[in-house]
Amino acid sequence: MKKQIAILGSTGSIGTQALQVIAEHLDLYEVYALTANNKVEKLIEQARKFMPEAVVIGNEKKYLQLKEALSDLPIKVYAGADALCQIVESGPIDTVLASMVGFAGLKPTISAIRAKKKIALANKETLVVAGELINDLAQQFGTPILPVDSEHSAVFQCLAGEMGNKIEKVILTASGGPFRTYTLEQLKIVTKVQALKHPNWDMGAKITIDSASMMNKGFEVIEAKWLFGVKPEQIEVVVHPQSVIHSMVQFEDGAVKAQLGMPDMRLPIQYAFSYPDRITSSFDRLDFSKCTNLTFEQPDTTRFRNLLLAYEALHQGGNMPCIVNAANEVVVAAFLNDRISFLGMSDVIEKTMQKVSFIKVPMYDDYVDTDAEARKIAEELVNFKI
Repeated sequence: MKKQIAILGSTGSIGTQALQVIAEHLDLYEVYALTANNKVEKLIEQARKFMPEAVVIGNEKKYLQLKEALSDLPIKVYAGADALCQIVESGPIDTVLASMVGFAGLKPTISAIRAKKKIALANKETLVVAGELINDLAQQFGTPILPVDSEHSAVFQCLAGEMGNKIEKVILTASGGPFRTYTLEQLKIVTKVQALKHPNWDMGAKITIDSASMMNKGFEVIEAKWLFGVKPEQIEVVVHPQSVIHSMVQFEDGAVKAQLGMPDMRLPIQYAFSYPDRITSSFDRLDFSKCTNLTFEQPDTTRFRNLLLAYEALHQGGNMPCIVNAANEVVVAAFLNDRISFLGMSDVIEKTMQKVSFIKVPMYDDYVDTDAEARKIAEELVNFKI
């Protein structure tokens, strides 16, 4: 039987690469559902190619366009946030790839967990915002969560066969982004065009900006705590500009295991789909005759304060990571619209952390309220041009 895959966010970078993986293995996988928020034309194109059972467009204003475009096909068409949550509960689905961007991915991921679907998690905000809640639900419903982020997939692969062996340290590698060697003075005037040119990875706009500011790595630190059950002080970030080593694990005997490969997101996507098996792929292979210089540096949290802010949020716990995530979504959108400077993003996030009500033990509704409050405050701070 082919595994039935639902892709939340199929028109984004992860979603489109997941469809490439499925297209290579049509004997193993079948697309059951595709969802998008706004990119209706791309969703139509994907639906006509992969013929899913159902498609969902988050933006209800685009429902009629989607419905009419697929009217000649036996594909069910839905719209709205509730439909996103309902579609992942469909009986035939084996795996839900959670690759929506931002806080919006939290609620449908919770629905999929409650429906006991295997989660291939690419939406890092789900664990950043509500890691404790997600872990509790996954344990309650016996739902496996497999990481798709290249760094967490690397750690997951390093832990294969190490059941019961104590982790001393998780080492997350970071490329350093396009501004790794820039001074503070240079960072004051960088543009979104520069920030969107990642040296190694081909990703969506938001995650590319997060990578440039190192907030992406900060979020990955928070994720690692929940995925691997380690303390903040056991998570180290190392800048590795070549992006060949995707992350490492150090065990209590001092041994370090690393996962290496080309910077290609299709590999961790495929591994999440096929786990515990490895299956063939056409992806580029690592060529050690060309890969002769692997270097490592310590991250500079003076120039890249977002990483430090993420660690602070992790140490404080409660709803603080949710506050950081909401503020970050606001400032990244503002930066992409030329409304805030690159360094100004960190200023707004830090001030939002100080202003939003802190809740030590939040419930789901608290996360929703916190997200709304933090967005409002961050937006006000952007408008005041602090």
